[in-house]
Amino acid sequence: MLFRARPLLLPLMAFALASAPVRAEEGMWTFDNLPTKKLQAAYGWAPDQAWLDHVRLSVLRFPGGSGSFVSRDGLVLTNEHVGRGWLQRVSSPGADYVKNGFAAASREQEIKVPGLELMTLMAMDNITDRLAKTQVPGASEKEISKARHAEIEKIKQEMQARSGLTCEYVTLYQGGEHWIYSYKKHTDVRLVFAPELQIALFGGDYDNFTYPRHNLDFTLFRVYENGRPYTPPEHLAWTRAGLKAGDLTFVIGHPGSTKRQDTFAQMLYSRDVAIPMRLKGLERQKEALVQYGKTSPEAARQVGTQILRIENSLKALGGYWSGLKNKEAMARIEANEKAFRAKVAKDPKLQAEAGSSWGRIEAALKEARGLAKENAYVGPAHSTLLGHALALVRIAEEERLPGEKRLPEYSDTNLKSAKARLVVPAPYYPEQEAFVFTRGLEEAARELGPKHPFVKAMLCGKSPAEVAKTAVTGSKLGDPEVRKALLAGGKQAIVESRDPMILLAKKLDPLSRAIRRKQEERVHSVISEHAAHIAKARFAVFGKNTYPDATFTMRLTYGPVAEFPANGTLIQPFTTFGGLFDRYDGWGGNAAGAHGGAWALPQRWLDKRGALDPAMPFNFVHKVDIIGGNSGSPVVDRKGELVGLIFDGDIDMLPGNFFYDDTANRGVSVDARAIIHALERVYGATALAAELTGK
Repeated sequence: MLFRARPLLLPLMAFALASAPVRAEEGMWTFDNLPTKKLQAAYGWAPDQAWLDHVRLSVLRFPGGSGSFVSRDGLVLTNEHVGRGWLQRVSSPGADYVKNGFAAASREQEIKVPGLELMTLMAMDNITDRLAKTQVPGASEKEISKARHAEIEKIKQEMQARSGLTCEYVTLYQGGEHWIYSYKKHTDVRLVFAPELQIALFGGDYDNFTYPRHNLDFTLFRVYENGRPYTPPEHLAWTRAGLKAGDLTFVIGHPGSTKRQDTFAQMLYSRDVAIPMRLKGLERQKEALVQYGKTSPEAARQVGTQILRIENSLKALGGYWSGLKNKEAMARIEANEKAFRAKVAKDPKLQAEAGSSWGRIEAALKEARGLAKENAYVGPAHSTLLGHALALVRIAEEERLPGEKRLPEYSDTNLKSAKARLVVPAPYYPEQEAFVFTRGLEEAARELGPKHPFVKAMLCGKSPAEVAKTAVTGSKLGDPEVRKALLAGGKQAIVESRDPMILLAKKLDPLSRAIRRKQEERVHSVISEHAAHIAKARFAVFGKNTYPDATFTMRLTYGPVAEFPANGTLIQPFTTFGGLFDRYDGWGGNAAGAHGGAWALPQRWLDKRGALDPAMPFNFVHKVDIIGGNSGSPVVDRKGELVGLIFDGDIDMLPGNFFYDDTANRGVSVDARAIIHALERVYGATALAAELTGK
């Protein structure tokens, strides 16, 4: 799964957007600024507008990942690991769809997944010039930020009223450009098929972020509208020819976040403060869940998916961190920034506009260091119910305020969605909630000290265990109907509520707001404003012949199926079904139970071994530039046909959060042929395979 932390195996070729040319396969390109001339020169072909519209309307955004329409009846393809949390949501002690998989025998058996929303990108509008008119010369960063947010909300309201779509504000090039992306939201999504965890995650944690791989990491959902399968305007046709080494591939998806355009000071902050604190928090969460999982088999089932997700995040962050700790790479990035700043200094106009911006960002980061610990521990993250309670308290307060004074997440255009999220039914386990809440309060007390306002307000002299037990057992917020009633009752209902989680949230809210206000005024608004100045200077010096950092918005990246050097040899471009069973046999099979059964196989795969073609491709690697959020992205060929499904990357692409290394940067994908072969010969899902292939 995307992504894992390991020591870098090859010399890094650090890249700074400020002064280095973009390499052939590098780039997470927006659809308005594709390198078509480069593509044409390198491969003798480039996509036209019809091709781009086809793939854009076929691709979907999942929560935390990507997917695509793959049939005219609204069938959706993504990774098993992207869908895993939603599989867990519809599972039960008697029906564990994560462990055992799921296959709907008919459309009537497809399971509706509460809360799952998918998004199709319908339009992209550049609002940079309109926002520029809101800036008043001499205004402070705080005033500029406030005016900009007010205008953005106004634009979103206008566009949503006109189109009926869900409009999101998007910043590109660190504030150099501002856009509105408009989405069609799909809210009736049903589970159709998922393989067993053991084949989707074959090799487990050991093989994660490595290659060769043998993972059938896919899941199928279906979008419905008005109770009937949805007919998307476009969908991806399944390949009939398949891939071979050297073939050009395209990945279209939603890479989550990169920081390649950060200043050197921002990278140092990530290295020294932000990433270490995040790693520490994740380790704490994992340890609490592991301990709770040991209390019973049912507890282990409840937390299994959460632990896998945290482990993946730990490896991703560790990989990012390894790049920032590479002295040679960081020296090159620092040198590139110095060269860029020297170019700015030579131009009086650019120097006046952006010359001081690096220093202002450094000063803001010093403020951020002082606020980092409070940001990490003062909040509702210790408890799901406390998160619900704080949202209820804030919504009741925010909707009574004029729009310009609200928190951004509770603006008019966002309020409806915020309320909808609160009332989505989801599994709730009181014992787990109390256990994890206790651990969170214990750590906050330990890190912040007994005299900190948050600790005093939450504990009131009592032990974390006592506070957590009383709040969880006395709260009714685990019931979505109770949350719905409190929303309907508004401010009065919150004032009158004696729910212990609501009472805790009322204490937390002013503390959280105060910290947030400091962050916004001293850190966020300053960095946002001056990053935009630097971005405009970058445009002036180098032009717009590059791509912006990832922002969980649709991007296209491309490159060929390609082997790569490692361990003193060349790593093959394809793995096979025969290789899967070789790996299984080499570890002694299921009976051996090596390393917790990481290379075990589901019994049905062993039963069907003789029916499988050992030469059939299983996974492949290709030279594409991806990051977390690309999981579930379709891989297409020049025809726009689906040839694979991104699910991971190799070790050496992990530092790609901060810079690109073109030596061994690879994406790892499930081969489209493997999906059909498994559906037909292992699962007997011939009707589903026929729907995918159009037969």
